[in-house]
Amino acid sequence: MPSATEQRQVFTVASLNAEVRQVLEQGFGMVWLMGEISNFAAPGSGHWYLTLKDERAQIRAAMFRNANQRVRIRPQNGMQVLVRAKITVYEPRGDYQLIIEHMEDAGAGLLQQQYEQLKQKLQAEGLFDPAVKKPLPSEIRRVGVLTSPTGAAIRDVLAVLKRRDPSIEVVIYPSAVQGQAATQELLRMLQRACDRNEVDVLIVTRGGGSLEDLWCFNDEQLAYALHSCPLPTISAVGHEVDFTIADFVCDVRAPTPSAAAELVSTDQRERLRQAQQFEQRLQQAWLRFRTYQQQAHLHLHRRLLQQDPQRRLHMDTQRADDLQERSIRAMQRIMQGQRQNQLNLVQRLQRVHPQRQLEPLKQHQQSLEQRLARAITTRLKERRQQFSGLSQALQMVSPLQTIARGYAVAQKADGQVIRSPADVETGESFQVRVAQGQFSAVKTEPTK
Repeated sequence: MPSATEQRQVFTVASLNAEVRQVLEQGFGMVWLMGEISNFAAPGSGHWYLTLKDERAQIRAAMFRNANQRVRIRPQNGMQVLVRAKITVYEPRGDYQLIIEHMEDAGAGLLQQQYEQLKQKLQAEGLFDPAVKKPLPSEIRRVGVLTSPTGAAIRDVLAVLKRRDPSIEVVIYPSAVQGQAATQELLRMLQRACDRNEVDVLIVTRGGGSLEDLWCFNDEQLAYALHSCPLPTISAVGHEVDFTIADFVCDVRAPTPSAAAELVSTDQRERLRQAQQFEQRLQQAWLRFRTYQQQAHLHLHRRLLQQDPQRRLHMDTQRADDLQERSIRAMQRIMQGQRQNQLNLVQRLQRVHPQRQLEPLKQHQQSLEQRLARAITTRLKERRQQFSGLSQALQMVSPLQTIARGYAVAQKADGQVIRSPADVETGESFQVRVAQGQFSAVKTEPTK
């Protein structure tokens, strides 16, 4: 326990952040820094926000519009730049950051250089050659997905397959898709998929991100493993504009995870159309068969009439009736089977009807609306606090506060403030404003 005479200096969070900001700004001043740009963002306000990094560390930075308008380059992720900046603290979050005043190009990013070097090497070795790529199977009933089990990519793939063809089985090979351990996990899961050989095609996928976020898919060992994989592979890494080494090595490249799922599935509506075509062809075949039977029956009937043996006629007539009845029963069985198949297809389509997916989407919408309301309330509270602080600061420098402490303001009849005795002629009246009101006065003699 502290002694009774010990004085405690208790900070609030805001005051501590303010003290740290002053120490950093006064202690360092302007600094020159070289680093690689990542997580670059340029919102509608015109300001730039980015991260500068090297091999071992990174720091957040901002460059406001009045400063970045003088920059001759257009910053991009992976670009190596030289900046002059002030070290400070963003007090509301307590984030240590840079405020950049000047920026110039310092060469291409190291990651981008490594990417291009590896790409050229593998291309020269023939790993990108279309001649060695395997075609996708014509009939796909089981799909493997090598990705994070909790990422957005697997959700997109499952949603598309459920909508287009729920009968396709999905085998997930879970792996990290970002970070230092991701490469080894991807290699291990890829080897497991090859050893089991249980899927018709393998999708390697993850959502979008920066160059460093997707870096594990630019690994040289992974490229060789994908090239030697016996399974047909589809790469769907990042967004449509993102390209990794895996995209060039895999047998097929899809622009998005959803597009990869569409490549390996057939729309149920197409299957229904095919079933309707089969039914139409079957009906046409039955009509041709019945016409043939009628013609054959007519031919036999004519022969019997020509020979006119009563007994033969009875036998042939009975036989014709029997054949016609058997053919009708056979066609009825075929038609019943086709109708049952069509009913099964309709039931499967009804199970994946969009109406069943509306309820989760409505719940998600309600959740988003609640989050929006909470965000608006929080933002309004922050704005009120900011307005209160500005009002207090404005009140501190208000001239009314100066008058309230016993000072007075003298004004001529036209409202001009009197700053010197020479501004008023002898005998000229003027107004004197004090804290509780104002009164008139007249200059009687010049000041000596």
